[in-house]
Amino acid sequence: MARRVGQIVGQICRYARLLGDIPYDISTGMTEALEAKPPVKHRATITEPERVARLLHDIDEYSGNIITRYALRIMPYVFVRSQELRLARWSEINFEKHLWIIPKEHMKMKKQHVVPLASQVERLFRELHTWTGSHELIFPSTHSKTRAITDVCLLNALRRMGYGREEMCIHGFRAMASTLLNEQGYRPDVIEAQLAHTDKNQVRAAYNHAQYLPEKIK
Repeated sequence: MARRVGQIVGQICRYARLLGDIPYDISTGMTEALEAKPPVKHRATITEPERVARLLHDIDEYSGNIITRYALRIMPYVFVRSQELRLARWSEINFEKHLWIIPKEHMKMKKQHVVPLASQVERLFRELHTWTGSHELIFPSTHSKTRAITDVCLLNALRRMGYGREEMCIHGFRAMASTLLNEQGYRPDVIEAQLAHTDKNQVRAAYNHAQYLPEKIK
């Protein structure tokens, strides 16, 4: 964030210098001062099969808010980011084709994302439809039907189940999926596609969008 703000300040200062409002770019040197990058901190996650089984069991047994419970039960199946799940709308779910098509506006990388629905997760969506099917949002807040549940709701549920901050976080479900799928021998490219990680090669990305779907379904 500091580096991004530094870039914006630099643009403003260079523009002001061109207009003659300032004699020189006073932001010069700011980039160098911000060069040091913080150490990479991996998100807390659970990857041992036995512990994963315990986590899924605990989520099934969670006695809190029903919308939060269904969100947590669906998340391990779909590998999407928290925001993409929380902002999901019923219009995005195609039960006939067994697909969840997330519009680019809700995606971090601003590209449409297709999520195949396993029979288990489709059943969960159908059950939840009896609770929120009359609303636009799949996971509305208890305080407002036009606003989605928050990250805090999901995180607090994990904490109430006894999972500490160093043990599991909401983003950890994606790391869990990536680790377990790679260990089981699935193709890394397909896993990355299902995680909606951008392929820098645009031609390859467009081609693989369709080619990967059968493997993503599997």
